[in-house]
Amino acid sequence: MELQVFDSYEALSLAAAALIIATVTKKPGTVFCFASGDTPRRTYELLAEMAHKEHTNFKQCTFIGLDEWVGIPPENAGSCHYFLQKYLVQPLGLQPEQVHLFDAMAPDLQAECDKMNALVLQKKGIDFMLVGVGMNGHIGFNEPGTSITLNAHVTQLDATTLSVGQKYFDAEVPASKGITIGLEQVLESGTLLMMANGKKKAAIIKQALAEEITNHTPASLIRHHGNGILMIDSEAAAGLQ
Repeated sequence: MELQVFDSYEALSLAAAALIIATVTKKPGTVFCFASGDTPRRTYELLAEMAHKEHTNFKQCTFIGLDEWVGIPPENAGSCHYFLQKYLVQPLGLQPEQVHLFDAMAPDLQAECDKMNALVLQKKGIDFMLVGVGMNGHIGFNEPGTSITLNAHVTQLDATTLSVGQKYFDAEVPASKGITIGLEQVLESGTLLMMANGKKKAAIIKQALAEEITNHTPASLIRHHGNGILMIDSEAAAGLQ
């Protein structure tokens, strides 16, 4: 695992966007898996700016959404679907056939998981994943204690995740479950880029890097990844030696 610390959130976001551009330049048919949320938002904004300026071609790429709140419709501004459409799909001009997001309103959620697993298998795995770090160390909706052998699955969300997640919604939502790419797929990805910023993430970053590598702190598993890159700002790095 490689640790990169940046002076600011802007510098962190710029470096992540540049890495994505470099990845697709090297491999035009890259299979990406992207998270939603506050941390990668600026990365996606800068990515769109850089892509247009440099005429980067994403037409051969595949884009997979990392996770979704079960029971939240895609038109809800707090959904992962809405976020990725707004900050990634539309700005990059991606075509519908390139984009694969979980349908959290599907009557058969296991079928949704099976469909996503089949896609990842068909594509021979995920080339590049961008994930954030939850306040409890989760990756996607892989909560503390999730088995590292799981592929896409439905999960009961941790109380911390539910509490923190309310910030994305205009009104309180009855979400209690999530649907997510699994830890096995995360750990088998070609490149795993994990990002964190702000003082509020300092404690969990210290735990992930300085304490035991365990699925009870999913973020710590990046230390087992052969091509893991942890990009954080100086505030998130405050607890590190």
